[in-house]
Amino acid sequence: MVETELPGQGVVFWPVGTGDSTTIVVGDNLVMQVDLRDMKAADEDDAVVAAVIDRLEETLPRPDETTPYLAVFALTHADSDHCCGFGDLLESSILIGEIWATPRLWRELSEDKPMCEDAQRFQDEVERRVDATLKAVKDGKEPASGNRVRIIGYDEDRELHSYAELPDEYFTFPGDVITKIDGQDVEDRFEAFVHAPFKDHCAGDRNDTSLALQVQLKASDGTVGRLLFLGDLAYPIIKMIFENSEAAGNADRVEWDVLLSPHHCSKKAMYAEGEDGEEELKQDLLDLLQEHASPDARVIASSLPFREKDEKGNNPPHLLARDAYASITDYEVLCTGEYPSKKEPRPVVFALEPGLGLELVDVADLENKARMLEAAGGGRRLLAALGASRYPAAAFAAGAGLPHPRGTDVARAGVQQARGDKAEPAVQIGFGAA
Repeated sequence: MVETELPGQGVVFWPVGTGDSTTIVVGDNLVMQVDLRDMKAADEDDAVVAAVIDRLEETLPRPDETTPYLAVFALTHADSDHCCGFGDLLESSILIGEIWATPRLWRELSEDKPMCEDAQRFQDEVERRVDATLKAVKDGKEPASGNRVRIIGYDEDRELHSYAELPDEYFTFPGDVITKIDGQDVEDRFEAFVHAPFKDHCAGDRNDTSLALQVQLKASDGTVGRLLFLGDLAYPIIKMIFENSEAAGNADRVEWDVLLSPHHCSKKAMYAEGEDGEEELKQDLLDLLQEHASPDARVIASSLPFREKDEKGNNPPHLLARDAYASITDYEVLCTGEYPSKKEPRPVVFALEPGLGLELVDVADLENKARMLEAAGGGRRLLAALGASRYPAAAFAAGAGLPHPRGTDVARAGVQQARGDKAEPAVQIGFGAA
């Protein structure tokens, strides 16, 4: 069974085959889910994919002591590998406080385009929330948690659809910053800068209308961890995001410590057709990615294990893309389907640590701490403390076959070794920083 505890503040990339399921822990009982792929194969005894919904039910905060609480669910786009299992999520015990949706599905419904059952369930739920929000506004009230919705992006046929009647405060557009989650102001801990979908692409392919975000997590001491999510976007729009950000004076909004590689490590992110009709590497984008990466930046491929070689017609992940990303960082790409091994993949977890930033964590450490909390009466739903790791980065990297760590990893390992096993935690036990 593929499982893990959640960090106090950080991010979890679940192994779900070639698809996306990312959990962002903001702290203080607030957790955000970006996309979902929860398959029936996860219920098998020898599963190498995570039963994400089950794991969330076990590990999410329960502010009322009873109901697992997911503050936000954000869908980048409605392909099945990004929303598989959403119907099951609705039927679970989890309360979803707020949903972030793009206008794309309304367009697809109006054009009678086929969509998977879970995409339809998602759209039905968004429509329900639009109705509930409009009713609350009419009654002079705020919509309750469980009914909230945010529409991100713009479509030229907006006036044809029900969401057009929402007040302006329920809309967010590229260039806007989100600092409120399910009605709570979280600017001291979280910001989401919206990069896409662009208005000019509203009638394009579904992948081209993906929600793209830079998420910033902020520790209590001001340390910031930056996550970059680009959905299934391809080279032209990704390049536009970087160029538009620089032109608008928002170059900091494309900086990243952890990048979820677009389209599951597809070569379409940095390869495109040249003037001769042949596919060619677009070094300009790689240069932009490298320019805005932190010294310890890491790239995640949310996918099945890489094949021995790329062949025409193969879907992602692509070795060409993996090698291109590896060329701009000091680390190999971390693939959820083969981390730390293909036979027993585990979630890729980063914790935001004061003074250090987003640090790769051994999930065994999270689970051990959770067991200690449970034995002490804290219960499995408490998030594990991360600061007193007994699995230094150097040892874990070596065990997982990863490159030798550098920078903050080396410093952290040295501090832990100097302190010894009785060192006090650097961060509190519980749902993130106070």
